[in-house]
This record gives sequence, C-alpha cells and structure tokens, in this order.
Amino acid sequence: MMASLLQCPTSPFPPSFSSINRRSPVLRSPFPFRHAVRCNLVDPIKFDNGKPYAPLLNTSALHLSSTATSHLENTLPPFNKYDTRLRIFSGTANPALSHEIACYMGLELGKIKIKRFADGEIYVQLQESVRGCDVFLVQPTCPPANENLMELLIMIDACRRASAKTITAVIPYFGYARADRKTQGRESIAAKLVANLITEAGANRVLACDLHSGQSIGYFDIPVDHVYGQPVILDYLASKTICSDELVVVSPDVGGVARARAFAKKLSDAPLAIVDKRRHGHNVAEVMNLIGDVKGKVAVMVDDMIDTAGTITKGAALLHQEGAREVYACSTHAVFRKALIAWVSNDALDVDNTGSPPAIERLSSGLFQEVIITNTIPVSEQNYFPQLTVLSVANLLGETIWRVHDDCSGLYPSKVALNPIPAWALIDQFYMVGVSPSLNCCQI
Repeated sequence: MMASLLQCPTSPFPPSFSSINRRSPVLRSPFPFRHAVRCNLVDPIKFDNGKPYAPLLNTSALHLSSTATSHLENTLPPFNKYDTRLRIFSGTANPALSHEIACYMGLELGKIKIKRFADGEIYVQLQESVRGCDVFLVQPTCPPANENLMELLIMIDACRRASAKTITAVIPYFGYARADRKTQGRESIAAKLVANLITEAGANRVLACDLHSGQSIGYFDIPVDHVYGQPVILDYLASKTICSDELVVVSPDVGGVARARAFAKKLSDAPLAIVDKRRHGHNVAEVMNLIGDVKGKVAVMVDDMIDTAGTITKGAALLHQEGAREVYACSTHAVFRKALIAWVSNDALDVDNTGSPPAIERLSSGLFQEVIITNTIPVSEQNYFPQLTVLSVANLLGETIWRVHDDCSGLYPSKVALNPIPAWALIDQFYMVGVSPSLNCCQI
C-alpha cells in the first residue's frame, strides 16, 4: 500500500536493500515488507556511541498523505533508540566480512580483545557488557581451521560467562562439514564432534552458509539456520548478457547433482549435465565421462567449495573437449588449499605436494571464463587472478541475523500479506535470504 505512494526512480529489481537502514525509527516493523518504502538517503548512515540512526529522508521523493502517515504511525511499534540488545562480535578469521555485515545492519562491531600467547593459547575478553543481549559471533572455521575453531569456542564461553541472553555462532564456512560420515573403517565423524563442542561451549543457535551436506544440521542439538549463497551468485549471473537457451548447469560430481539441479531451476530452468569421476585418494580426482550435452553452450559449473581445484579443473577440461564454448566456475567457499599434510607414522610428516598442487595455478590456467566465489572465506591479495570475481554475502547474513533477532521467518505466509508486496521487495527478499520465491514458504 505504501509502495504505491512512492514512484521508485530505479528498476523494479534493485541489487539489495542495503541503501536504507531498516532499523530506523520510521521503518522498523515486525513485517518489514508490508509497508516497505524505497527512498534515497541524503547523507550516509552515521553512528553515535554505537547506536545507529538514519539521516533525514529525501522529502522531495516521498509524498505521504496525512491519512497514510497516521496509519503508518499507528501500525509500527514504538522505536527505542537505546535498544542495544543485539551485539555482533568478530573473530580474527574474517574481520572484513564481519565489518560488512555490521555496516549493512547499521550497527558497529562489538569491542572484543583477542590475543595469542607465545605457547599458542588464545585469550578472549569482551570489552563491553552483553548482559541480556542477543549476541552473534561471526567466525568461519576456515584455515587454520583448528585455531579458528578454538577461538570461536572461547568466544562463546566468554559470552556465556558474561550473561548473554542468547549466543548465535555465525559460521559462514563450517570447516569440518566434509567429515560427516564414515567411508572406511576406524574413521572419525569430526562434524558431529565439532557440533558437540559448539553446543557444549554454550551456543544457543548456529547460523551456517552452504554446508557441505544437509545431514550436518542433524549433528547439532541446537537450532541451525542454514542459508544458501546461491542467490548471490544467481543475481550476479543474471546481470550478464547470456542467452538462457545457451546455458547448461554442470555438476562436477554425482554428489552435487541436487545442488546443481536447484541452481539450474532458478537459472531459467537450464538443462543439467553431470561429470562422472572416480577418486583414487583424498583430493585426487580422475574424470571419466560426461552425462549430458554441452556442445556450443555456456557451461556453469556449480559446487559448494573449491579446495585444491582438482575436481573442477579436470571437469572444465572435459567440457572443453566436449565442445563447450565457455566455462564458468561458481562456488560459495574458496578454500584454495595448497598442500595436503598427512601424518603417516609416529615420527614422520608427509607433505604431499604432488597430490594437491596450488589451486590458484589450476584456476588461472585459462580453462575458465570466470571463477565466481563469495567472501565466506577471506582471499588474500596474492591469490587474486584476472578471472576471479568475489561476491559478498554480507547482505544475506545481515538480513538473516535481523530475522533471527526479531523471531521472524524468511518469508511470511500469504495470509499475512494483506497488502500487495512490491516486486522489488520480493526480489530483495529472495536474493538476500536465499529462499525459494513462494509466498507459502516460511523457512529461512
């Protein structure tokens, strides 16, 4: 209803909702898209002692009648500018992503002191009170996985002992997710062990992005909000001038067929191809054949992570042999590991450089038109190459954090949407939260 009072100056499909502070006194609502108003800000958002506020709106672009203004004021709950019960703290694994999330949400990162002693022990101290607050700790367990995991556990313990109301571990990349089952005798299931550690440390909820397998959610005895990075990549691919009839989505292995099929369905229902491979050892893959037709088409390879890039580069070589015109690689997590270190006996370490060559050399060899990843794992500057494109998931995670804090779901059922929802609001909602575009869906 309110959207009809404003003529949007831009396209009905804007890139994000980040151009306006959703928690300003004017726009805070338990149903953010029912009375959504898109407008331009005169000045950038500023901060005052950690409390966000929004500058005055551009009154020339917004004309509200007295009846509409009265209705809006009676509908929205009162805004408390001293309400600081949401705190975001960042670990040392990916501080850049944490800062982007805080900027999107119009908040400042909480003050925390993290240091390491000479013997490798980790010290964590919160520099501000979190008593009775909803605390969100942003810390991916990316390499070095063990140090980052231990740091996350100590941060959770510090918040628990500081009387935080709820503690949510925001883990953009869950490092031990691949150890989710036993493939050989006498193997450990490290994913379950890590889930128990996070739970026993005191976390009340986990927010993860693109887990390696869905069953990892069941390893946690606490709620898990699993969001997907695919909408961020889909939004980027939609901006390219590629004819939908020329697209084909390729799964690099049989295990990723479900992921690739969901990706293809959202990408104009593109056809699907599968690369059949046979593994001879950890991080060693051999491509055998291709299932599907890619001749003369633009192939988009989809995977949840790129580790040593052995699987995806051998698959790209096969696609070129089968006549693919261009090959794009899309992945949420860019691990880019360079070597596999194996403990082969009680007194020797085996560094297997032959089995796992550098991923950067493989990806920049010319097989790919573009390698599209997200920033769930930080990529150092020396690992950049011309074909690499890094997309941010800050809006995705920031929007999910707001919804967890407000106790609302990813989408509201159709019976709640009494007023028409603007198309641009729906597009933002789908691409930021990572859910299927259906008003009957109520999950994050």
